[in-house]
Amino acid sequence: MAFLATPAEASARLAPGLVARGIRVVDLSGAFRLRNAAAHARAYGFERPLMEGSYGLPELGGSLAGVKLVANPGCYATASALALLPLWEAGLVGPELIVDAASGTSGAGRQSSEPFSFTEVTNDHRAYRVLRHQHTPEIIQALELAGGARPLLTLTTKLLPIERGILATAYARLKRPMSSAEVTERFRLRYAQYPNVRIVGSADEVRVKHALHTGLCIIGVAVATHD
Repeated sequence: MAFLATPAEASARLAPGLVARGIRVVDLSGAFRLRNAAAHARAYGFERPLMEGSYGLPELGGSLAGVKLVANPGCYATASALALLPLWEAGLVGPELIVDAASGTSGAGRQSSEPFSFTEVTNDHRAYRVLRHQHTPEIIQALELAGGARPLLTLTTKLLPIERGILATAYARLKRPMSSAEVTERFRLRYAQYPNVRIVGSADEVRVKHALHTGLCIIGVAVATHD
């Protein structure tokens, strides 16, 4: 087995040859995440080989056993899709979805450019790639695969002055009245067989540091009531 922790262009060059030699590949870049070639070209700026990877988010369903090329999901895509999936696939929310997500600097990989230097990042909190982040079509694709319908997603990504971790806040409008307890229980049942997803009692309990250096995605729910 080979793990490719390389830029998307490099993974696109390397993966086909490795698979042809019978080597199972797990690619950590975005080279093979998107099924639509045109969407990939728009998101990543280059055309990839005519080769499709299996999307490596087990919580979407489907086994990865025996798969020759696994496309590891993106960080924002993982947090956002898992936060929306139980309600979206059950048809309990409307099509307009909003995700406001903030990431530590390691989400950009190991690079030494000035925007990611300590003096630029510390004591600041800024948005970047606003409404054009490459994980937007990936989140849409994941939800479309799970629920059949195509969501109308708005994603805003931000940079936190921390080393690692993501805090994603997802907003959706319920189609019928539901309590926070009812929604939380739906999340618990949906992810009961997935130990890497932990459902907590409320949204206030979600802390970035509780997920650091683990494989956990911690989800808390809050339902707004409008009189």
